[in-house]
Amino acid sequence: MTPQAVTRAAPLALAALLASCGGEDYSAIRNLASPGTTLICFGDSLTQGAGAGPGEDFPSLLAAALPIPVVNAGVAGETTADGLRRLERDVLSRDPRLVVVFFGGNDFLRRIPREETRRNLEVMVERIQGAGAMVVLVGLKAGLLTDETGPLYDAVARGRGVLHTPDALAGILSDPRLKSDAVHPNGAGYRRLADRLLTELQPLLKAADRARGRGGG
Repeated sequence: MTPQAVTRAAPLALAALLASCGGEDYSAIRNLASPGTTLICFGDSLTQGAGAGPGEDFPSLLAAALPIPVVNAGVAGETTADGLRRLERDVLSRDPRLVVVFFGGNDFLRRIPREETRRNLEVMVERIQGAGAMVVLVGLKAGLLTDETGPLYDAVARGRGVLHTPDALAGILSDPRLKSDAVHPNGAGYRRLADRLLTELQPLLKAADRARGRGGG
């Protein structure tokens, strides 16, 4: 998946930029030279690892592949409002360098107004970036007939200097071999999700290391 600063606002221009650079460009990512020390995965049961065995959650899989301490700050059943209430304790107090934000599924299931979900995610992003860390916003698609949540993540990401990974569960929950129930992957499904995230996180962290070496973002 091609890394995206924010969203797909100008796909042709971005493609031309990447081609001219010979690779990915992360200059639009806010806090690229973050001095933090940890990668924090912040979310609900999908982050905690519901449906998988010990060590099969995607944060554990990221930890095994990345040269940075990884913290699993996922709590099952949480909405975006719940996440906001523990943001300081579980994220900002842990010297974050990069925060993978993966919330919204429970908001959708509980029919929380999308505007409320959007605003909660925006506040999360603003507070994390205000603390000097990078943000990766992980999106999902939900809805019976139409995609009711994908545009929400696009709106949150737009113009905020985050790396946006849309529809992270594509092809996972639609495959019985990769899920433990209707809304959670199994170990193999989390491996698929982790691999998908690694394709974006590994080059982002390399670019961040270079930015640190230059003394700026």
